Amino acid sequence: MIFLMADTETCNTIDNEGKLDMSNVLPYDLGMSVINEQGEVFEKVSLIIEEIYYGMPDLMATAYYSNKLPQYDKDIAEGKRKVVNIYQAQKILWELKRKYGIEVIVSHNARFDNIALKNLSRYITKSKYRYFLPRGMEYYDTLKMARDTICKEPTYLEFCMANGYMTKHKTPRPRLTAEILYRYITNDLDFVESHTGLEDVDIERQILAYCFSKHQAMAKGAWEKSHYKKVVEVVD
Repeated sequence: MIFLMADTETCNTIDNEGKLDMSNVLPYDLGMSVINEQGEVFEKVSLIIEEIYYGMPDLMATAYYSNKLPQYDKDIAEGKRKVVNIYQAQKILWELKRKYGIEVIVSHNARFDNIALKNLSRYITKSKYRYFLPRGMEYYDTLKMARDTICKEPTYLEFCMANGYMTKHKTPRPRLTAEILYRYITNDLDFVESHTGLEDVDIERQILAYCFSKHQAMAKGAWEKSHYKKVVEVVD
């Protein structure tokens, strides 16, 4: 099975009173890789959304990892990242979908990336009815997959307890960030997540492959719950 793995980096919008609106994030960086269940990469692309990155400097100042912007500028100048407008980004996604027959998009914490891309289309086009993703595609969430596989491994609980990776809940639970999961599956405690789209996709594809490798040990119902509901066009 072939997947499109995607990751976004985002900034905040500004409301009508000129205040930051952290509930409506907008992506300026979209990384995508075409992969299979083993995590093999067939094609990859790093896209910088022109309307946000260059057109909205006030928004870019709110980016979660704004300290990385000089590196982005360097990468763009060197041709490592492609600057595109929203319509070109959608066209590239569609072309990858058609070329490889892709029906499933995968992200870590898929709901966040799905909402960010939806916000982008609505914010740029000024219409609440526009969606970024092709209609009917399924969304798999490696966060949910990891909860059904990695989190059930006794060694993962031990790993998180030993390294301080537990939540602060009344009953602490192992955290499931991409960075921590990658440290666990690679046994690389020094790894630090890049928090740039394509580079984060590279570690998330390996998390996906690890989860697939544990598929046989999973209950069928758990596997069915691990993917996000179909993305359909509905009026909010």
